[in-house]
Amino acid sequence: MVAKEQTNMSSSKTAFIVNPNAGNGSTGTKWPFIKTLAENRLGSFMTHITAGPGDATVFAKDAVSKGIFLIVCVGGDGTLNEVVNGLMEHEESFRADLTIGFIPNGTGCDFIRTVAIPRNINEAIDIIAARNVRSIDLGRLVFRDHKGSECRRYFHNIASFGLGGEVAQRVNNTTKLFGPFFSFIRATLISIFLYGKKQIYLKIDNGNQQMYSIWNVAVANGRYHGGGMLVAPDASVDDGLLNITLIGDLSLAGLFIHLPKLYNGKIKQVDKVITFTGKRIEVTSDQRVLLDVDGEQPGTLPVVIDVVPKALNIITAK
Repeated sequence: MVAKEQTNMSSSKTAFIVNPNAGNGSTGTKWPFIKTLAENRLGSFMTHITAGPGDATVFAKDAVSKGIFLIVCVGGDGTLNEVVNGLMEHEESFRADLTIGFIPNGTGCDFIRTVAIPRNINEAIDIIAARNVRSIDLGRLVFRDHKGSECRRYFHNIASFGLGGEVAQRVNNTTKLFGPFFSFIRATLISIFLYGKKQIYLKIDNGNQQMYSIWNVAVANGRYHGGGMLVAPDASVDDGLLNITLIGDLSLAGLFIHLPKLYNGKIKQVDKVITFTGKRIEVTSDQRVLLDVDGEQPGTLPVVIDVVPKALNIITAK
């Protein structure tokens, strides 16, 4: 599929990257309304409409090369992740004057629960117009894609592996018509029954490698994922650290009993849940373990994850 590009004014230094399929297709329906509001508040801008996976990355990379100063992403966390990865292809020559705005309209939009970006479209555009810029960290992964090739990818919110990868795959392959909470809880419950614990080997920074039996491990820059699960209540997007939450050798019954604690912030009270902080995480497994990177399912272990401090300028509320 070929993505569409529309240019309102060739000299514009603002570009919108719009995923019409985000939010189960609702972004495409809302786009004429969003476009009118944005033009009234922000002036002229270039518009890129994605047609499929990877388009947002291509558009973001191209925008950087054309000297765009503000890129506004319209969609969900998956679209924002693609935009971030397009920008970070220029990591070695990243422009300090480049800023990201976000108008969230996706299935989960978990990242905005951590940073001060409202889901309301009018308010999100007003915040972009106010231009309060915050520099945040990013996570960086090196992993294997499904063809076995080594890949590098960045994440703004959370990367996880284990049950989270299974859930992401199931959510992305089924309807999201009933909203984020139902989509993720349904996929989580089904995956729990079909999925078994995995054995992994984990090393954090310069520590010793440790073996764990796990349901899931979340490596967090933001605090929430999976449609509202507060998996990393102490995470901060600008402290130069990654927060790791390991859900360990719980029984199946124990996992169900403590499932509500994933939503109410009490996850650290659960026996067999271990939390760490670090700047670099290396993980291997003798089993097939799927990754979840900002809601997308790009590959499997082994993985090396590190933090890139103050890597992205993003507009948030004060």
